[in-house]
Amino acid sequence: MVDGAGGSQPLNDALALIAPGTALREGLDRILQAKHGALIIVGDDPAVLSVCTGGFLLDAEFSPQRLSELAKMDGAIILAADASRIARANVHLMPKATITTSETGTRHRTAERVARSIDVPVIAVSEAMATIAVYRNDRKHTTQSAGWLIDRSSQALSTLQRFRARYDDALSTLTRLEMEDTVSVRDVVAVLQPGEMVRRIAEEIEGHLVELGSDGRLIHLQTEELSAGVDESLMLVLRDYTDDSGVAHLQSLSPDALMDLPKVVAALNLPGSDDQLHAALAPHGYRLLHRLPQPLSETLIERLVQRFGSLPEILSASAAELESVDGIGAATARHIRDGLARLVEASIFERYE
Repeated sequence: MVDGAGGSQPLNDALALIAPGTALREGLDRILQAKHGALIIVGDDPAVLSVCTGGFLLDAEFSPQRLSELAKMDGAIILAADASRIARANVHLMPKATITTSETGTRHRTAERVARSIDVPVIAVSEAMATIAVYRNDRKHTTQSAGWLIDRSSQALSTLQRFRARYDDALSTLTRLEMEDTVSVRDVVAVLQPGEMVRRIAEEIEGHLVELGSDGRLIHLQTEELSAGVDESLMLVLRDYTDDSGVAHLQSLSPDALMDLPKVVAALNLPGSDDQLHAALAPHGYRLLHRLPQPLSETLIERLVQRFGSLPEILSASAAELESVDGIGAATARHIRDGLARLVEASIFERYE
């Protein structure tokens, strides 16, 4: 079983149910404070009932106090899918013994087997370890204290800020070099590395925020501000210089490989020799065409790239040549030429500021 919430939306949804400030989390904290354990399933559909035996039917409104009192009994507690009602208590669970499990304790073994066999959140509260473990499908996550999560998120925010500054600087430089038609492989990778790190760090922080619930509002706002626009611009850079698999290849790199220039170059099938790292590349033009003052439709941008092949060709195209593209009339051609001219001017001014 994989420990951690990264990349698992179902597990993140389960963690949101027990975030600080929720009634369910208050009930779980009460169980821990009373030094009891519990096994709780959030969901009472027929698939869940098929692995249940014994116990008694409650169908009572959920409250933290009721959950804590019911945890004093043996057996599992079954909640409604939205955790608004307590459906059953003192239930004996019988998942198939053939389902593999890496857990050793009886309660956690049962929790893992149920989660692997039925798509519902299963919560195991350990009185011995004073921990709350959430199982969903083949994933497990042990919750952390709010203080630990806030400290970890604050450290990540500081790192995120540094990589965002590097990304913005590298992207600004890339824009200027694209206007001058002097882009090298090294210049492209200098954008991709910090951009992908910004995306990953923001994703890690968002994973913590799921657990923090209402306690993470300020961190969420800071994360959104620092990561705003990066996903879109990073994807456009990849479209300019790599094939359709570029995004997947970049995201598949390990953290160490992402910081290794030759490994990034190899993963994206860019020219890789020492000499070629400094050789000029030509972007297709997707990113700058998306930056025009009056945005073009995705269809028109694609037609322009297919017609001219690269940004330098688009920049040097006459109005008549632009109008030869299906869907582009005189007014749109003028808009494209004027918009690109303004971007070139802005890049020149920025360089000499």
